[in-house]
Amino acid sequence: MAKLYWAGQSCFQISVSNGKDHSADIVIDPLKEDKADILLLTKNENKVKTTKGESFVIDGPGECEIKEVFVQGIPSSKNTIYVFEAEEMRFCHLGDLGQKLLTDEQLEKIGQIDVLMISALEEAQKIIGQIEPKTVIPMDYDNVSKFLKTMGKPSITPIEKFVVKKSALSENGMEIVVLQP
Repeated sequence: MAKLYWAGQSCFQISVSNGKDHSADIVIDPLKEDKADILLLTKNENKVKTTKGESFVIDGPGECEIKEVFVQGIPSSKNTIYVFEAEEMRFCHLGDLGQKLLTDEQLEKIGQIDVLMISALEEAQKIIGQIEPKTVIPMDYDNVSKFLKTMGKPSITPIEKFVVKKSALSENGMEIVVLQP
């Protein structure tokens, strides 16, 4: 079971467990000093952020595996897109993409996604259509209602954390989850 928390802007805290002895806390784009096993930085500006204790820091394109979490960094025009696999699920954090659409090469590397974290911008609907994830979590917004309207959802009540298992993912279309910071 993966637990996702949104701290605001593009910062997420994600706890995953790949078995009894293998768990990992992942922080993406920290807003403050935080504790994490894996720290993903999507932009060069985020390199000034630190974490408490020992973190494995990934700050650009490439592939690696830490604590049984496979992480792939994919370059975009403004940042690094991260895809990571844990608990038999694939997560994607697009960060501040800076593109209206993904390229064919980016889409190939991203692959099938279970949980997509995307900025709630105008082009989000097209990018979501390219990826076709099972779950979408908007981020980096002041007011999510415009994004929800564009996606054909009148309103969704924000929740504090999103807990997800592979077996609980929707097979009947995409789900949108709104997290409160």
